Amino acid sequence: MAAVNISVSRRRRVVALWGVSLGYFLVLLDLTVLSVAEPDLAASLGTSVAGLQWAAAAYTVTFGALLPAAGALADRYGAHRVFRAGIVLFSAGSLACAAAPSPEVLAVLRAVTGAAAAACVPASLAVIARLYPDGRERARAVATWAAVSGAAVALGPVCGGLLVDAAGWRAVFVVNAPIAVLVLAATAGRAVAVPGSARRIDWPVQFAACAALALLTDALVRAGSDPGAAVWPGLGALVAAALFAVRERASRAPVADRALLASAGARAGLAAGAAVGFALNGLLFVLPLLLRDRGLSAAATGWAFLPLTVPFAVNPPVTGRLVARFGPRPPILAGLSALACGGTVLAISAGTGASYPWLAVGLFSTGYGVSLVLPALATAIVRAAPDGAAGSAGGLLNAVRQIGATVGVAAMGSVTTAFGPGRAIALAALACGGGALWFARQGPAGQVK
Repeated sequence: MAAVNISVSRRRRVVALWGVSLGYFLVLLDLTVLSVAEPDLAASLGTSVAGLQWAAAAYTVTFGALLPAAGALADRYGAHRVFRAGIVLFSAGSLACAAAPSPEVLAVLRAVTGAAAAACVPASLAVIARLYPDGRERARAVATWAAVSGAAVALGPVCGGLLVDAAGWRAVFVVNAPIAVLVLAATAGRAVAVPGSARRIDWPVQFAACAALALLTDALVRAGSDPGAAVWPGLGALVAAALFAVRERASRAPVADRALLASAGARAGLAAGAAVGFALNGLLFVLPLLLRDRGLSAAATGWAFLPLTVPFAVNPPVTGRLVARFGPRPPILAGLSALACGGTVLAISAGTGASYPWLAVGLFSTGYGVSLVLPALATAIVRAAPDGAAGSAGGLLNAVRQIGATVGVAAMGSVTTAFGPGRAIALAALACGGGALWFARQGPAGQVK
């Protein structure tokens, strides 16, 4: 990793760090702030649970599928340029979402903002890697990045609930524009400049990946209400996945960094990221519907989420110190275990109609687990990346997280429709338990460093 320019002052590095962190804050805010708006959105646009699934999944489909390409773009053209362009497009797309006249238009515009979000996240990690070349300093910087972005998860449901009750669901998109202005101001200048490279991009492979994920999501969404209608998109997903695998194997510019994937520990870490995305985003989709059925308003639902979301903002600095001292493996295992336990408590509570304090216990365990896993995973994957490939490594980690998120929303939404929220939430516990077992099997010889 090239050393940061010594002429960049510590103060300017801190401002730049907070700027790129606020950019990730914006990306996550647009995801979590919408969760409590689901009932109002459904009533306003006359859409079903499937329509709500696509409003959420259209964002994560393009976000997840384009993250590897965005990481490659950041490495090729300079992470700071890609990051700032993504922020501008994201802000414009959010304002367009606020004016969407139908569920179909909203889903298309959410896909646009998902593509813009994809440009921001791996580029932000590459900028941090450039600003903080020392491993210990980078671990703390990534922890700050995770804490600031985690605040979006904490504030999103609360702010979203207040905005929805005051002005309707469209207000949750308007709030992005002033935040984007702050991000652009904080990331201006040479402090965040990252040189480009000769990295190539295989666009047919990227298109095949996006098509496979979109068709898989469509199949899962349809399966909840009409299993027969899921057959054709399911077959299309298999064909697109096969084309992706064939082209990826022969490509001179593969989507996934082969040197990174050669590590069994890195593969287990990526699987853990997918499990966290599956559980977190699936829960953020299902729980508002559960709480609505219990008579809670949008604002009350936002407050009810606090045991889940507050640890995202509070705990990452502690996780950063743990990673700097003990390495990423212990926090990752502890976090996955907490996620599995939290999902189990939530599933039992939802299935039995238990009172809110039991839900709060499950929510806190889940949120605490996420706050342990994600900063540690980000540090581990960026540390394992070859020189000049931090953007691609960050893109790959966030891609598998968003793929997990997309599948989580589609699968848990469909299971909720067919069997109720208790069984749907149990899927989150199973995913994180499986991720913990896989990661635990990677001993010292195969673990991420």
